Amino acid sequence: MAFYNKVGSLMRQTISQTTISSGNVTGSSMFNAFRAMSTKLFIGGLSYQTDDHSLKEAFSGFGEVVEARVITDRESGRSRGFGFVNYTSDDCAKEAMAAMDGQELNGRSIRVSFATERAPRTGGFSGGGGGYNRNYGDAEAGNERF
Repeated sequence: MAFYNKVGSLMRQTISQTTISSGNVTGSSMFNAFRAMSTKLFIGGLSYQTDDHSLKEAFSGFGEVVEARVITDRESGRSRGFGFVNYTSDDCAKEAMAAMDGQELNGRSIRVSFATERAPRTGGFSGGGGGYNRNYGDAEAGNERF
């Protein structure tokens, strides 16, 4: 919910600060509104030896790091090869992205980009809700439903 509140307030600021022609705001100003709030970076291509502390250490030279987190597998606890670094300001995030993208960290070339919001999950492999299907087997039992 906080994300949507932030987007709404940034959009209102952008609309009030830009020239509105015939009631429409240009797409580039909307894009800039979303980019202005990007303080979270996605870091891909991490080695399995990289942990939260070493990730934070590598990125702290560009500004104050709020959080650095390497994503791990739930069952094995092993790194999944990517993580996120969150800065206090978007300027620090932009500087870190420009400087660190393509650089080597713990023997691996890393990819750095702005993190994007993940689309809501729909559940199941086929997009269904899963769960119990009460109609399953009714045809074999002679209880067809029409």
